[in-house]
Formats: sequence, C-alpha cells, structure tokens
Amino acid sequence: MQKRLKINLQVVGETLLLLALSLGLIFYFSHKALKHEALLDAEQTLEATVQDIDNILLSVEQATGNIYYDLLNHVNDSSRMYTYCRELVESNPNIVGCAIAYKPGYFAGKDLFMVYVHRRGFSTDVKSDLVTTHKFTNRPYTEQFWYTEPMNSGYVGWTNPLKGDDTENVPLVTFCLPFADASGERVGLIGVDVSINQLSKIVLPAKPSENSYSILLARNGSFIVHPDEKKLESQTVFNQMNEGADPSVLEAAEAMVAGESGMKNFKMNNKDWTVFYKPFKRVEWEGRSQGPLGWSVGVVYPEDDVHSVHNKLLFFVIAIAIAGMLLFFLLCSWVIRLQLKPLRMLTRSAQHIAEGDYSEIVPATNRDDEIGHLQNRFHKMQRSLQEQVNELEQETAELHHDSDILRASFGKTEEADRMRTSFLHYMTNQMALPSESIDRSVTTLCNNYQDIAKDEIEKEVTNIERKSETIVELLNHMAHFTEMEDGKEADHE
Repeated sequence: MQKRLKINLQVVGETLLLLALSLGLIFYFSHKALKHEALLDAEQTLEATVQDIDNILLSVEQATGNIYYDLLNHVNDSSRMYTYCRELVESNPNIVGCAIAYKPGYFAGKDLFMVYVHRRGFSTDVKSDLVTTHKFTNRPYTEQFWYTEPMNSGYVGWTNPLKGDDTENVPLVTFCLPFADASGERVGLIGVDVSINQLSKIVLPAKPSENSYSILLARNGSFIVHPDEKKLESQTVFNQMNEGADPSVLEAAEAMVAGESGMKNFKMNNKDWTVFYKPFKRVEWEGRSQGPLGWSVGVVYPEDDVHSVHNKLLFFVIAIAIAGMLLFFLLCSWVIRLQLKPLRMLTRSAQHIAEGDYSEIVPATNRDDEIGHLQNRFHKMQRSLQEQVNELEQETAELHHDSDILRASFGKTEEADRMRTSFLHYMTNQMALPSESIDRSVTTLCNNYQDIAKDEIEKEVTNIERKSETIVELLNHMAHFTEMEDGKEADHE
C-alpha cells in the first residue's frame, strides 16, 4: 500500500509539473497573442472609425460643392441663398444647419447679409422643422472665427468645435467654403454645420475592449468627441498637462495634432495606457478641404484590459486543465482498476490457497497479454492443486480407515495379551504347588535316602511322578492355548 501510494504521488507530482510547464507556456504565448490581438482590434477599430467619419465629412463636402458651383453663377442674387441653404440641409441627413454669409456692405442697403437655415434644436432628425434666421442673437457673424478665418485666409475646411448661444449650446463643427464673385474677389462663404452628437454616435461606441474608449481630436488639440463631457467644455489635450498629467500624454497629443499615425504608451491616473491614432488624409479637389484636415482619431486602450482578458483566459485554461487532470486521473484510475482486476482476483485466490481454501477457482481468460497469460497459468496451477488435494484427501480417508482397523486389531491384541498373561500367571501358580511338592520330595529323598524306608521312598517317587504329570498336563494346556492365540493373530493379520 505504501509503495503504491508513493508511486501515485510520484505520478501526481510529475503530472503537476508538466501541467505547470504547460500553463507557463500557455501564459507566455497567450499573453503575446492577446497583446497582438488587442493591437489588431484597436487598429481595426481605429481604421473603421476614421473611415466612417470621413464618409460623413466627405458626403457633406460633396453636397456643399454641388451648391457651390451653382452659387458661383448667382453670387449677386441674394434671394437664391435661402433656397441653397434649405436644399443643402434637406439633401443630407448629416447636415443640421447651413449658413451663407457675405462680407459687410456687399449688397446695397444691407450692412450685413447672412441666411441661416437649421433644424430646430439642431436635431439630427431629418423630419425636424427647419428654422430660417438672418443673424445670430448674441453677436454678428463677422466676429466669429468660423467666418473670419476662412474669409481672411481663404481656408477651405472644417472648424474647431463650436458651442454657445449661437448653436443653442449644441456642439457643432462647420465646413467652411469661401466663394468669390466674377472678378475673383472673395465675397462670402458657405458654412455647413454637422452635429458633434452625430460624430459621437460613431466614435464613442468604438471600443475594442471594456474600458477602452475613442476620441476625436481637432487640429488645435481640442476634443471634438470624448466620453467625458467635461473635457468638451473648451478643454484641449494640452490643458491636461496643467492638471498633473504624465509627460507621455503630451508626447501622444503632439503626435496626434501633428497628423502622425501610430501608437504610443503613456501613463494616466497611475495606469498604463496605449493610444492608437490616425489622422484624416484628404484628397484635394476644388470645393473640398484643402490640405490636411488636422483631425485625428485616437483609440485609448488600457493595459489592464489586456491583462484582464489574459487573466480570464488563464483562469479558463487553468479550470480546463484542472478538470482535464481530474478526468485524466479518474480515467487512469478506472483503466488501471480494470486492467488490474485479474491481479486482485489472483491475489485474493492466492490468499485463500495460503489459508487452505482451494474451492475458489480463477476462471480462464482470452486476454492475450502478460496478465492474461498469468491468469491462465494460475488457473492451471489451481486445477492441478485441487486434483492433488482431492487425491490426498482420498488417500487420507483410506489411511484413516486402515488406522481404525489397526486400532481395533491392536485393541484385540492387547486383550489377548492380557488374557494370555492372566492365563500364564494362573498356570504358573498352578504349577508352583506341584513344583514345590516335587522339590520337597526330591530334597527329602536326597537328604534322607539312607534313613527312609523303601516303601516311603516308593511313596515319595509316586508322589513325584503324580506331581510331574500334573505339571506336564498344565504345560500341555499352555501350549494348546498359545497355538490358539497365535492362530487368531494370524487370522487378524
């Protein structure tokens, strides 16, 4: 039992060692695989997000370009501007508002001229009512950067996020397209608004892992889309440096604003993160954004998510390994018990034989292995032992029978000896008196032969003869008795 336990413990130890090595290799390669998978997922998420946003921006730019070419032929027709704005908003579900603004004094009798059509509440619902206005209530459009920058520089492209009274506190981005009159003078611009909420519907769900998130960054570092709404309130990625952010955050932000593609590791809130970023690469054509857009999409991936997935996988693998090991041990135990069943039967039978019980015969088997051969040989040995035992029992019974006869004969012999001894003792006693009489007579005759008369001598001689005859007769009786006893013993033998 102790030896078997030792072997079992050795097998268990070796199995556990093999399991530990296997789990170590699984841990190492699975960590690399999961890390690679996480990077791949982040890159694919990033690529898909950039493509989806670019599709929206491109559709807006194309719709604006279509109006732009027709507007160039009717620059001086202010009444047509209402129609252009309405058509543009109605033509594209991604557009929530459109403004056409002219430089001051372009139309006689009008210091400022602007037409602005937008969906009520800047809703993305295409069925929303359209609202037409001629001016912003807070300040003139000539003081707002969505107008001033493009008009001064001729910039064609998207603005940084807009938010305030002008947009009813709805965050917007505006595509600005300046236009010129027949003389080539820049006289106004088309401004097309897209709700950042519309972009958020694309960016925010882009999460390759549970705790990851995506951001959309403007060219000045401001957040166009971020899961934390507080960061959208005129905060830029560079402001975070004033809040004690790790310098690695600045490196990642500068790379994104610079229009680079790639990934960087950084620390934030004492945790390790990886940001994957990619800018919008624009194809230049007239009526579209000129040069780089300056926007960048970033997928921020926490290292804990990689470890979390890995730990879940590791736990799952360990659980499977333990279950597999238990199943393996159970299966091995069952197979071993099944294979060793004949050996246990042979052991039990050998114990019975050692105790003198030959009744249980191990059956023969058709197994063609060492255990089967051993069982068949044991079967033959038991049959041979049983035959020998039966023969011994038979011979023993015969010997017991003969012994009983001998004991009976011996008892009769003892009885005959006792009778013979008793008879001889009796006959001896009977012969003692005549012998003593003969001895006295002879003594008397020898000692007093000269003094005893003749008739007395004759009388003594007669007495001696008579006593001698008596002794002879007794001796004959003894001889006859002895012959009879010898004959009886011969018959018994």
